[in-house]
Parts: sequence; C-alpha cells; structure tokens
Amino acid sequence: MMYFAHEMSRAALMPLRMMTDAQSKLLRHPLSPLSRLPGARSIASAYGVFGDLTRRYPKPAFNLHTTVCDGEEVDISEVIVKRKPFAQLKHFQRSVSRPDDPKLLIVAPLSGHFASLLRGTVKEMLPDHDVYITDWRDACRVPLSAGDFGLDDYIDYVIDFIEELGPDTHVLAVCQPVVPVLAATAIMAEDNNPATPRSLALMSGPAPYPGAMRKVYPGFLQLTGFVNMNFDRHVDAYRGL
Repeated sequence: MMYFAHEMSRAALMPLRMMTDAQSKLLRHPLSPLSRLPGARSIASAYGVFGDLTRRYPKPAFNLHTTVCDGEEVDISEVIVKRKPFAQLKHFQRSVSRPDDPKLLIVAPLSGHFASLLRGTVKEMLPDHDVYITDWRDACRVPLSAGDFGLDDYIDYVIDFIEELGPDTHVLAVCQPVVPVLAATAIMAEDNNPATPRSLALMSGPAPYPGAMRKVYPGFLQLTGFVNMNFDRHVDAYRGL
C-alpha cells in the first residue's frame, strides 16, 4: 500500500514538475524578459528545488576512465566478472597488468543506495589495488521468480563473490554491509575456506515493476531517514542553492 501511494504521488506530481521546469527555464534564460523581473532568480531556484525533490534519478555512472600508477596514466575498464539476480561483481580493470597489487573487494551499501555512491573510495584505491565492487540491483527490478533475498542470501552472495576472487583477497565493507560481511568472513574462517579474506576492514516494489509484491525496506524511507539525521544541514544547503 505504501509503494502504491508513493507511485501515485509521483505520477500526480509529474505534470506540475514539467510545468515548474519550464517556468524555471523561462525565469533563468538570459534572453527571456521574465528573467529581469524582481525576484525571478529566487522563484526559479524554488522551482528547481521542487524538481530536485520530486524527479526520479537514474543510476549514476562511476565515470572512472583513468587512474595513475607509478606516475603513469592508465585506462580503466568496467568488467562484469559475475552476474547474479540481485547483484553483479564489477571489476575496475586497469590497462596495465600489476599482479603484485592486492585484490580488494569493496562491498557497497544495499539499503537505498547505488554502488556508485562509493565512487570516491574506488578512485582512491585504484592506483595501488586491483579493485572489485558489489554492484547491487534495485530490488524493484528483480522479478519474483528470482526468489527471496534475506540476510542469509546476502551472506551467501558475499561468500560467493569472495570465492570468485580467490585467496589473498582483501575486503572493505562500508556502512550497511558491515554485519553480513562480518558474518560471511566468520563462516568462511570457521569452515577453513581457502578463499577466506586476507584482511577485513569495516567502515562504519512498486506496482509497475517486475519486483512487485516483493517485501523490501523501501529506499525512499531510508533516504528520508538519512536526510532527517542532518535536516538543518540539508535545509541550509538548499537555501544556499
């Protein structure tokens, strides 16, 4: 019911968002006489904030095309090493082979985020590490035929990805995946799994989609909670914008 209401509100706001976008452009365009009216910039900014709060945002790209290794610029290619229903294992493959560099698996947050949220982390690790990342799919895009995805499945995914990379892999879990990654590593160590990580660093379905009726924790609730944690800061940022 919550998702239906969320989708209906988005659909209802679409005409208003299109209208405010058009008006914002008229108020900002240097050739428009409306842009010279008193208060035009403030009104245009208010329209822009409304658009920011109500539009859908596509999955952002990593856009990491090069890095620097030993003072030399090398190309980066994104390669999918393994595909699973709820995630894919992505490799940031450098054009120069450096077999002595440590393999690093970055486990990205799953709760309401895209893996590219960690773009900065990946960028900083690329010069000295062979970097991989868990690229999670939006659950609303996964058909029910793919089965459930709970904590046990999450742990299994992490183990599967670590085993795919093999021994001497270092693992970095950022924020939400700390608990499942810690559990996965503990299970592997208890089982004497040869692929047990060499080190572990812990840092802190809407109706129109194939995943309709899948029980999930809605991402928009997660993001709302995230904003409310520092509400004054977000308000000040938008006021400044």
